[in-house]
Amino acid sequence: MLELRPVGRSGLSISPIGLGTVTFGREIDQDASFHILDHAVEKGITWIDTAEAYGGGNARAYRRNVLGVDDEREITGEMGSSELIIGRWLRACDYRDRLTICTKVSSGNSPENIRRALQVSLDRLQVDRVDIYKLHSPDTGVPIAETMGALAEQVAAGRIRTIGYSNFSLDQLREAQEAARVHCYPRMEIVQPPFSLATADIRRDILPYCREEQIAVTPFSPLAAGFLSGKYTSDRNAFPERSRFHVIPAHADIYFNDRNFQTVEHLREKARALDIPMVRLAMAWVATHPDVTSVIVGARTTAHIDNAFDALEINLEPALRAEMTAWTGV
Repeated sequence: MLELRPVGRSGLSISPIGLGTVTFGREIDQDASFHILDHAVEKGITWIDTAEAYGGGNARAYRRNVLGVDDEREITGEMGSSELIIGRWLRACDYRDRLTICTKVSSGNSPENIRRALQVSLDRLQVDRVDIYKLHSPDTGVPIAETMGALAEQVAAGRIRTIGYSNFSLDQLREAQEAARVHCYPRMEIVQPPFSLATADIRRDILPYCREEQIAVTPFSPLAAGFLSGKYTSDRNAFPERSRFHVIPAHADIYFNDRNFQTVEHLREKARALDIPMVRLAMAWVATHPDVTSVIVGARTTAHIDNAFDALEINLEPALRAEMTAWTGV
């Protein structure tokens, strides 16, 4: 069984691997999602990460509204399918008391919207509280003190146990923590930034700050949405069908650059020399980082979960970690 790790000063503890569920209803159907959830729990994963914005219908709406592409690439057009599938699974099993459930508000951080979005998430998940509630992204149109006050209200009401964020800068995190201190609100105990060999910027600022302030770090996309698998070329018209880049083409804007393609080649050569799969070596660089509390693994198959467990067992010698870190340029 995996040894649990503390979520900041909250009193919660989570496994060093978390199950990300953005694929549920988007790239895999409900039966496959249930199978992955069962497998994750059997392996020792104790926490599940979702968001109100995770859904097949949400992805379709994004392509239509942002990219002007109106087609069907997802398993379902159901809005919020990730939370809905998790809720159906929780209703059908007896795992709820053993799990830490995390979801996120993605539609704006005003007090009114937080109250609305949280209730929608609770209804979809079929629970009366979530253990962790995160702001999915900053909302510059709302003073952070108002947002923190709204979150504090929900903590006091027992509908949230602890709070955090995803995709904030260090300055935004500091501003939120200062607002919590000044107004005696609960502070953010957990952060969820992107972190991989292709997106390593948090090494400069977020990781040192969280280490000093005892804030849990739970990065997502340790394989850069599959970019570090080596299966992509610079041809944006050749994405494998139903891959994350096919469903959400904007991933290419994040990861496609000369340095990252060079990193993939370095990774390919090193993995071949060590006789380790590329995805396992890339995952190990994140999962075994001393400042990472838990790595979030998005899965379409149980093999993706197993890869994370195998990566956690790899002992990255300091020289190898330093060599791989040098590839990132950070």
